[in-house]
Amino acid sequence: MASRPVLSIVIPCFNEEEVFPLLRERTDQLIASLQGEFDVELLFIDDGSRDRTWPMIEAYASERPEVRGLALSRNFGHQRALTCGYDGCCGDVIVSMDADLQDPPDLVHEMIAKWKQGADVVHAVRRTREHDSFFKRATAAAFYLVMRNAAGPYLEDNVGDFRLMSRRALDAFKQMREEHRYIRGMVGWMGFQVDRVYFDRPARAAGVTKYPFVRMLRFAMDAVVSFSATPLRLAYFVALMVSGLVFGYWAFVLWRHLAGNGTLVPGWTSLLLTTTLFGCANLICLGIMGEYIGRVYDEVKQRPLYLVKREASGKAAK
Repeated sequence: MASRPVLSIVIPCFNEEEVFPLLRERTDQLIASLQGEFDVELLFIDDGSRDRTWPMIEAYASERPEVRGLALSRNFGHQRALTCGYDGCCGDVIVSMDADLQDPPDLVHEMIAKWKQGADVVHAVRRTREHDSFFKRATAAAFYLVMRNAAGPYLEDNVGDFRLMSRRALDAFKQMREEHRYIRGMVGWMGFQVDRVYFDRPARAAGVTKYPFVRMLRFAMDAVVSFSATPLRLAYFVALMVSGLVFGYWAFVLWRHLAGNGTLVPGWTSLLLTTTLFGCANLICLGIMGEYIGRVYDEVKQRPLYLVKREASGKAAK
């Protein structure tokens, strides 16, 4: 008799003590609903939590053989924690989701149905985000607008890290080891057969968001710089535009001088204007180039993306 395929469910966690009991209840229900069809592996990645998240993962793993946990040595960030889960899972089909239950576990059945129809990647697309604040919805819309123009076809609107991947798609993804990781774009770049399921995004079940504005801004910068040279071209455009303004001003001054239209009083205004415009253009260009050079510097060091300090597996938590 042929063995059942293995379904790995990867869940990064960071300070999720409040929501974990609810998450555990929902994942228990999901495992029960998949019995007979899949052997399930539930893999939690603790991304340097400072609350009781890791002891709760250990307790869960000690009670259920399907559950494993990996604790990172510090907080490496969501994208690296997710990478750790992708590296450590053993499934034939892999689903990743967030721990806050804004990614409904029940949707996994629809994603599996798309995989059975031949899709290597199944995105869960947020149809509505009514529980998000107006500011978050507005900034998300602006981000996707920028990414559509900067990164081309690699990113879909309203797609997060709630996805399914086949083993061959995951093996291809694991070949990409860049430091600054924007996994949504990396998965889109691969070009495997993609399908989608749609859902209305619920409110966070408990706890608070782990993505404040500053972290969201840094994440957006990673996305744009990792997948596009548009900022460099923009710097070139800014330099050309400023140069055009200055040359235009010089042409105007020369015309007035040759035509004898009034007396030109020499002063600091034109000098200050010219110096400021060129100085701003130079600083903008240097800042953008520095961002790219800094990322090249990070890449050549080839440090590991994450470090695991502890594991909990089955009924023997380590």
